[in-house]
Amino acid sequence: MNENPYASSLETKVLSATPIELVNMLYHATIEAVQAARLQLSRGQIFERGRSVSKAIAILAELNGSLDHEKGGEVSTRLAVLYDFLQRTLLDANFRQSDEGFEKAETLLRTLCEAWSAIIPPKPRVPMSSNAPREPQLASYGFASIPTPVEECAATAARQWCA
Repeated sequence: MNENPYASSLETKVLSATPIELVNMLYHATIEAVQAARLQLSRGQIFERGRSVSKAIAILAELNGSLDHEKGGEVSTRLAVLYDFLQRTLLDANFRQSDEGFEKAETLLRTLCEAWSAIIPPKPRVPMSSNAPREPQLASYGFASIPTPVEECAATAARQWCA
């Protein structure tokens, strides 16, 4: 039996998400980890803060590792630099026990998340009473494409979050 009742729901969301949605989900998770670290800093919860910072840094490392520098060109190079900066900022804030670094990282992550949210195409709405034939969902028949690095990253992150 699954210990976490939300694990299957998160797994479903991850497996049905587009690559852009996966990146957005990872940004949201990173923001949540930074927010948790800020709260734990204010409460003096050193161990918990360290776990939250480690989680945020691990997600950023996965995002960085999933960048395709051949296809992404200058954008992927700039994202790699930004992810590195965010990781160093979080480590420094944790070491110095300073909310300023956490706040800076959270602000940058929110900006990235908003930008990615803006490019997510809206999902088509199908009326409940529609008798029109639907496009078959190939993933449900086992014909899904090979997962991209971002999808693999999101699936790995989902398993870690639900553990």
